[in-house]
Amino acid sequence: MSKLFFDEVKIYVEAGAGGNGCVSFRREKYVPLGGPNGGNGGPGGGVFLQADRHLNTLISFRGRRHFKAGRGGHGLGKNKQGQKGEDISLAVPPGTLVRDADTGQFLADLKTSEERVLIAEGGRGGLGNAAFASPTNQAPRIADRGEQGASRWLILELKLLADVGIVGCPNAGKSTLLAAVSAARPKIADYPFTTLVPNLGMISIDDRDFVMVDIPGLIEGAHEGAGLGHDFLRHIERTRVLVHLLDGASENPLQDLDAINEELRLFNPTLADKPQLVVLNKMDLPQAQELWPLIEKEMDDRGMAVCSISAATGTGVRQMLYRVLQLLDSLPEEPEIAPEEIAVFRPPEEEEGFTITVEKGGLRIEGKRVERLVARTDWHYDESVRRLHRALERMGITKAMEEAGVQKGDTVYIGDAELEWS
Repeated sequence: MSKLFFDEVKIYVEAGAGGNGCVSFRREKYVPLGGPNGGNGGPGGGVFLQADRHLNTLISFRGRRHFKAGRGGHGLGKNKQGQKGEDISLAVPPGTLVRDADTGQFLADLKTSEERVLIAEGGRGGLGNAAFASPTNQAPRIADRGEQGASRWLILELKLLADVGIVGCPNAGKSTLLAAVSAARPKIADYPFTTLVPNLGMISIDDRDFVMVDIPGLIEGAHEGAGLGHDFLRHIERTRVLVHLLDGASENPLQDLDAINEELRLFNPTLADKPQLVVLNKMDLPQAQELWPLIEKEMDDRGMAVCSISAATGTGVRQMLYRVLQLLDSLPEEPEIAPEEIAVFRPPEEEEGFTITVEKGGLRIEGKRVERLVARTDWHYDESVRRLHRALERMGITKAMEEAGVQKGDTVYIGDAELEWS
């Protein structure tokens, strides 16, 4: 069912690589010994996710799952810095949760409209030779390559944001009720499982507005995925109040009520604690009119709010909405997220640690920092290579390789690079 609604999707994002630094020297007719003036490469573009209040599904990702930001421009002579790579911003509906697809790590929760999070950071630009000039090395022939941007598979999961959720068994009249009280126009028919997607509606009454969502019909076993179970139960988690609609044409509405509440509790115990207004629908039918005294007494005995309506004729609907407003007003206000509190995800800082594994014909060295150093090394310049060797010695990697038995001519694998030990 989620394929119809698109409330969960897996996408791949890749930030842009940084531009390479430049080796260049000042060359002018009357300045024979001009100094280095190679510019730095520009940083790569980042990948952002941004909540857009005009969206309520993830269907925009149906035809495209791979997204890549722009690469930073290369540095140039005359100290010209490379341009920053172009950022990309992917619009998602408010209520979108973001997780790392490989680790399951929670990354972001985009609740409010226009909330924005950096989900993949662009690579840093490489340094040009002007950045390496010093009193002891006034003409460095060395430059860095730009870093690769962060890349990852993400799971985007939508949990709809609404003030009120309408729950109940299939064919209880939820879509009819939503259509009667809002501008939403859900598909309505007299058979179970008509609603295959949640429908959102804006309700306006006496200068008050709130959002109501019609959750597709739940059945026994929904918490285990039966029927439309897992596809839509999660959308109830973000609602503040539940309207539990009972089918006045059912043989046993009270049994339906208890069954649905048990499914809510089994899926997430906190759902059972949400304020509920029990509403007996289809009061235009004689059967419902006969059931009403029994339903009203039972709910009074349980201490649960209850009312009766006919969504088809509109009888009692306005009074029901006032009851809903009373429940909303009785709840504490949810704190607003200040802009400075909005989370920004960035990869963790690199660690100095490394591991050495003996392989056939050589060694493999793994570690974020050493892999980054190798990736930034521009092999066209001897000074860049010598700097890498000094870094390996300083980090203790050279000594560790010798203790592991590295021999002249062995291949040393670091990241994507294959080096010959000499």
